[in-house]
Amino acid sequence: MIKGTIRSAILSATLSLAPAVAFADSPAKSAGNELERKGNEEEKSADAEKGRGERLEKRGQAVEDAGDKNNDSAEKARGKRMKKKGKAMQKSAEARHDASETMEKSGNDVEKAGADADKKVEKARENVNK
Repeated sequence: MIKGTIRSAILSATLSLAPAVAFADSPAKSAGNELERKGNEEEKSADAEKGRGERLEKRGQAVEDAGDKNNDSAEKARGKRMKKKGKAMQKSAEARHDASETMEKSGNDVEKAGADADKKVEKARENVNK
């Protein structure tokens, strides 16, 4: 009686876990998805930094204009430095954005390669079973 209970428990555990193992992603697919996700996050943060750079540049222009209007050379110089810093932030954000797009594309390529490998493995299994 105990042996029968143990056998049925093992059989039910095997049947319940089999679909999870059968439909698990391959390591290549998982790595590709992770790269793609990381690229998307980096892209969003680069876009946010670019926006901050644009706002800083506009504020610098306003300070520079105020310095021109008031004949205040220190304020004008401060405005120029702010504009320069804003432009630098925008350029670095654009470079990060381009790098993140590359990362996302490579993630897609890795994922495709993993899917192709899975198809080849499945085809080989079918040929072995024939």
